[in-house]
Amino acid sequence: MSPWVRLIIYLVAAPVVGGLLVGLDRIISARMQSRQGPPILQPFYDVIKLWHKENIVVRKSQNFYILFFLLFVIFTGALFFAGSDLLLVIFALTLAGIFLVLGAYKASSPYSFLGAERELIQMMAYEPMVLLTAIGLYMATGSFYVHDIAQAQKMPVWALPGVFLGFLYSLEIKFRKSPFDLSCSHHAHQEIVRGITTEFSGSAMAMIEVAHWFENVMLLGWVYLFFASQPVVGVVMAFLVYFMAILVDNVFARLKWQTAIKSAWLATLILGFGNIMILSYLK
Repeated sequence: MSPWVRLIIYLVAAPVVGGLLVGLDRIISARMQSRQGPPILQPFYDVIKLWHKENIVVRKSQNFYILFFLLFVIFTGALFFAGSDLLLVIFALTLAGIFLVLGAYKASSPYSFLGAERELIQMMAYEPMVLLTAIGLYMATGSFYVHDIAQAQKMPVWALPGVFLGFLYSLEIKFRKSPFDLSCSHHAHQEIVRGITTEFSGSAMAMIEVAHWFENVMLLGWVYLFFASQPVVGVVMAFLVYFMAILVDNVFARLKWQTAIKSAWLATLILGFGNIMILSYLK
């Protein structure tokens, strides 16, 4: 399939799939808590409602950063699904995260400021493992390019079980789910209220939600890469990983930021770096 075709499919399908995943997340979480839950299309209704709400801001420039957060998340996914370099994908995703943090800082709210600080801590926690994931996939397939990795004869997961498990650990941080919902909680009755998104409303909040939809689809695409030689297995594993993230979110309470970063680095060292060292020795 042409990279341009994959790119167009991503731009059209990612917000639809991402929104449906969030709706499925709400339903599964509700059933785990013995509740009925909202309809699966509720995230789309919420975003439409946000677009029509009055856009109240502390500083007008804060929405400028959110716009670029959305654009860079879309750009990151476009690079990934077009088959580009994984390292470039990582750098673009990091830049997107920086724009979100800058928007929260610009709001000058104590809650958004605290959320921004914790978002930076989370980036410190997961970035090393994400980078090691790209290095591991290169060592297993001989290329940093998504297109080449997806065409590997063997599933990279057989050579990278530790890297895969470490990446799953970092995914829980990227999905902003418990025990790593440090910067942006879905619950108002806690110490950071809504954290990094506290001072955003209307269209800005809608852009943040849509950006997360694009981001989640791209992250599950990373999971697929570990099983790319067997497409059906890859899709099933991506959905299974998302279900496990929902399960963990409903089972564990939030960690302190100190524990979160230490545990993430420990997982990176043991699972990620350990796996790469063993793979390097065997080669």
